[in-house]
Order: sequence, then structure tokens, then C-alpha cells
Amino acid sequence: MHALWLNIVVFHWIKFSEDNHMAKIKIQQTRSRIGAPVDQKRTLDALGLTKLYHVVELEDNACTRGMIRKVHHLVTVVE
Repeated sequence: MHALWLNIVVFHWIKFSEDNHMAKIKIQQTRSRIGAPVDQKRTLDALGLTKLYHVVELEDNACTRGMIRKVHHLVTVVE
């Protein structure tokens, strides 16, 4: 019984890991954070953007899209 349960768990884990490939999006900071409000500076930090013209690659999901929308005037999406 235990071996059967283990096989089911491994099968579902493999299936989940194969289906969990998210699209990636590249973001570049194009304007300075000087003069931006504190919440926008923290959003840039959360995105991983620390320097001007720095490019990061993140998963394209709703959370990332919301952060980009918040600082859209400071960043650009790189193709």
C-alpha cells in the first residue's frame, strides 16, 4: 500500500514540475529612482533592479505585471 502511494505522489510531482514552466519577461530600469516615492523604490528592489540600465529576467505572472505597472515610468520591458 505504501509503495502504491509513493508512486502516485511521484507521478503527480513529475507532472506538476513539467507543467509549471512559466514564461519569462525581461525588465530594464531606464530611469533613475532618485526622487521616486519610497514604495516605488521598494518595488524596484523587489523586482531586483538595483542600478540604472540593469536587466533582470523574471517569471511573467500577475504579481510581476502588477509591480511593473506600479513603476512603469521607470522601467521598460525588453524583448
